[in-house]
Amino acid sequence: MVRPALPLLLVLVMLFVAANPTHLSACTNILVTKGASADGSTMITYAADSHTRYGQLYFLPAADYPAGATVDILDYGNGAYLGKVRQVAHTYSVVGFMNEHQVSMGETTFGGRPELADTAGIIDYGNLMFLALQRSRTAREAIKTMGMLVEEYGYHSSGESFSIADPHEVWIMEMIGKGSGNKGAVWVAMRIPDGYIAGHANHPRITTFPLHDTVNCYYAPDVITFARSRGYFSGEDAQFSFSDTYAPLDFGAARFCEARIWSVFNRVNGSMGRYLDYARGANLENRMPLWIKPDRKLTVHETMELMRDYFQGTELDMSKDVGAGPYGCPYRWRPMTWNVDSVEYLNERAISTQQTGFSFVAQGRSWLPDHIGGIFWFGVDDTYHTVYTPMYCSIRSTPPAFAVGNGSMMEFSDDAAFWIFNQVSNFAYTRFNAISPEIRAKQAELEARYIALVPGIDKAALDLTAKDKEAAVTFLTEFSTSLGQSTFREWKSLYRALFVKYMDGNIKTKVPNKLNPLVQQPGYGEEWQRRVARETGDRLKVLTPAKH
Repeated sequence: MVRPALPLLLVLVMLFVAANPTHLSACTNILVTKGASADGSTMITYAADSHTRYGQLYFLPAADYPAGATVDILDYGNGAYLGKVRQVAHTYSVVGFMNEHQVSMGETTFGGRPELADTAGIIDYGNLMFLALQRSRTAREAIKTMGMLVEEYGYHSSGESFSIADPHEVWIMEMIGKGSGNKGAVWVAMRIPDGYIAGHANHPRITTFPLHDTVNCYYAPDVITFARSRGYFSGEDAQFSFSDTYAPLDFGAARFCEARIWSVFNRVNGSMGRYLDYARGANLENRMPLWIKPDRKLTVHETMELMRDYFQGTELDMSKDVGAGPYGCPYRWRPMTWNVDSVEYLNERAISTQQTGFSFVAQGRSWLPDHIGGIFWFGVDDTYHTVYTPMYCSIRSTPPAFAVGNGSMMEFSDDAAFWIFNQVSNFAYTRFNAISPEIRAKQAELEARYIALVPGIDKAALDLTAKDKEAAVTFLTEFSTSLGQSTFREWKSLYRALFVKYMDGNIKTKVPNKLNPLVQQPGYGEEWQRRVARETGDRLKVLTPAKH
């Protein structure tokens, strides 16, 4: 018999499946250590990118289970029953991808060698993450738990990179299966040195690793010997590269994946220009380091801003080429590559992209008790236009506007944050240079307000904790849920205002004491008009009729 919390995990998985018939390789993580952050917190970010990903805030309560209880594992790809996993006596609560002990996770899929997928494995990457979050009090515990689970039950997914953090440490873990007939997975996990940042975006980034540093590096005991047995590697152990062995780098991996991490590094470290040729896919030998030291320590808001990158200020800037249209829109509709006269061309793949379902910045703060220290800054839709709203890691419920089951990818809900944020961002795509700045101004206002609120909420929760911890958790739950609903209402109001102002290609301004507004019609801009003139020749010229 299983206690009531288990069906919630099954519901979560089933809803994930319904919204994600396939998991596309299209996510981005940034990892920030204590020494690289302005306030000494750890941070990891995650953008869940898929054209079928519905943005909602998952929640699993803590629960106790009797001896012999099991967990049913459903395939994230198709919902098929994969098998059972033994349940533990007690599981921790999880909000989004952060548990009550400030342990957080993110992921990006890299695929890797296709023959290493194991369809007989029981645990896929998503179930692996949630099971580890429910069972771990530290990042190290999470890594060991994940390794043990796939060893015992088999690994059902393709190659995956994981960000794993607690209030003290930040780790990157990379894993791939062993193929049919070989139960388990091969993997490596490395601790990011304090004072440094790292990132991953759909390509494995761990190359060589220290074989004898049991404090800062863990790995599957057969990670090298298995590669030798399959003929993937034949050199000295010290030369073994996880990335080069299990997912060899190519142009696409550099240009569509590594370029995103290069752009993050480039924004915080002045020496990264030397890796531009690598990011462009022109020099695969000039590989970037796994981690870098930023020129300045990052605030939580600066970390949020890194998730809003579209190569601004570089030669890859997506707002500057013809694909941006007359209004400088830094988004490209799929497909990402196409052919003209037998020559293949591409659209850049940036961190900020239209298909994001949800994203987060998970912040762990070691100087506070766990139930106060962990903040899951959560947003739905396009990172460039979302609002990261603080959800304390100990909350017992989620805001209704972000709740699982409120709408779906094919079911519009006027009460769901995902749909309202999509209304705002999709409207902005039509007149980006005019509408987006207004969205960004409102976004900045709200995020600044929320960040400013946190110290006072921390103090109030600490004061309550001294008397009654449960009262403090209730207070944090009420704060987080009410703020989430407030964000939703603010965005609903913003959409109405933007639609009225920018309808029909005009820019309307209300005039006091006048019935009709002031109407501006800025047109397409001189640069675009010159382009139209060049490409149409005389066809659109205004003619002066001949006189007879």
